Amino acid sequence: MKLIDTHSHIYEPEFDADRDEAVARARAAGVERLLFPAIDASTHGRMLDACRRYGDCCLPMMGLHPTSLNDNPRWREELDEAAALLKNPPAGIRFVGVGEIGLDLYWSAAFRDEQIEAFRRQCRLALECDLPIAVHTRNAWAEMERVVGEFRGSGLRGVFHAFGEDEATYRRLRALGDFRFGIGGVVTFRKSPLAETVRNMALEDIVLETDCPYLTPAPHRGKRNESGYIVYICERVAELKGLTPEEVARATSRTAEELFGLDENRND
Repeated sequence: MKLIDTHSHIYEPEFDADRDEAVARARAAGVERLLFPAIDASTHGRMLDACRRYGDCCLPMMGLHPTSLNDNPRWREELDEAAALLKNPPAGIRFVGVGEIGLDLYWSAAFRDEQIEAFRRQCRLALECDLPIAVHTRNAWAEMERVVGEFRGSGLRGVFHAFGEDEATYRRLRALGDFRFGIGGVVTFRKSPLAETVRNMALEDIVLETDCPYLTPAPHRGKRNESGYIVYICERVAELKGLTPEEVARATSRTAEELFGLDENRND
């Protein structure tokens, strides 16, 4: 069974003690690609080092996470740095997306305007580079829909990462353009309302993700997440859709390959 984890932070310090083993477990579970969203300048080195070490399966994105703007006086400089990397990648590196970008007003709404400015700028950068975006949204769906709506018809495309909203939100977002939805561990939680949304989503609109080390799926909830656990997410989506895990793996992997251009963007 071929799987793609479209959102993995396996380069983060939580994996320093056993990163090789975690990547090996993911491969053994059938995960052929792990896509790494960037966070900010403090993590770029770790992410790119991991991509070089596991170049046959790990591919990076580049962007500035919305919470990395908060209380950051040099966030515009960081955006410039991210743009420069996208336009002139380091040797041996090919970026497959602009991310993780978006809006997050959960921790603070004080930087709302700055986050919106940065998100708009990175959407324009994605269009310039002809890359998809990986969109983080928390406590900001109204603002997110409004900004993404500004780009309707522009060719902007991407994935709404860690999607957990209702069917009505899914349909409104899908109408904004060529967007897919990252389904992760939340779908496995008992009584998760996301389950009903997934039942009513088109299979071709879904990509799978772990967001490891966060949002660990059942039966490992409460422990560190890892990319190999995407199997549990695949199995739950299959159950909800009345399909086999193999059918879900095949469809979601095909969608991820097309969205992120994975056949054309291999590090090996």
